[in-house]
Amino acid sequence: MSTTNAGLAKKLGYKNVRVFLAGEPAWSKAGYPVYASNEYVSKGNIVLLDLRTQGETVKGRIPRAIPLTYEELEDRIDDIPRNAPVIIYSHRQEDVLEAYEDLRDEGFKKVALVKGNYDGWVTSGGKIETGPVFSTEIKWVRILGKGEVSVAEFKKAVSGETPGVYIIDARTPEEIQELGIFPNTVNIPLDEIPLKMSDIPKDKQVFVHCSTGARADLAYRELVKNGYNVKFLLLNISDPECDCPIIMPN
Repeated sequence: MSTTNAGLAKKLGYKNVRVFLAGEPAWSKAGYPVYASNEYVSKGNIVLLDLRTQGETVKGRIPRAIPLTYEELEDRIDDIPRNAPVIIYSHRQEDVLEAYEDLRDEGFKKVALVKGNYDGWVTSGGKIETGPVFSTEIKWVRILGKGEVSVAEFKKAVSGETPGVYIIDARTPEEIQELGIFPNTVNIPLDEIPLKMSDIPKDKQVFVHCSTGARADLAYRELVKNGYNVKFLLLNISDPECDCPIIMPN
């Protein structure tokens, strides 16, 4: 997607265009933080953690935030759902960066920060709530978005338990050569899907996946536009939840 967008930028007249091919996964793996939008903090299906002291959270906190000081994080790490997007904030950038690194080291793949921490949230006009917090239990249930297929349904299709499903792997051949491919899937890279519509059956349920779900989402939109009955998997396929067997190419 990065190279495609770079090509579009050049067509629009931009001269100095470069592409970070490794993308966000490599950025995060290297330990660099990512930041959530205020809208996602407000409305996303997330676990929001306030790492400040109890007294500070009583004075004001972001709605839905669970008070959990940095000192408590290690003891409660198993209370945080591993597949949940986790967003953290505090007063000090040093605290959130340490917590971010700890969570990534513990295997959490979807961790982000609030821009400017609590003060940045307030300055940007974000809503707050005050008063005691009566429960610090961390509750999270995955909610499927429009067009998403559940992991359980996808795994059944990959294993052959669900007949009549056509599964597309939208990654590149290079990715498959390096990482392998799931059984009962057909590799059609994202940029080739518009050219290979005639190969995709319209009388079957179509599932699409890639490495993280971003390209699968784009493929889903293209296929829906052309009348296909399609769903996509929004999940990092390296996540333990997606423990499908993998076939390595010869």
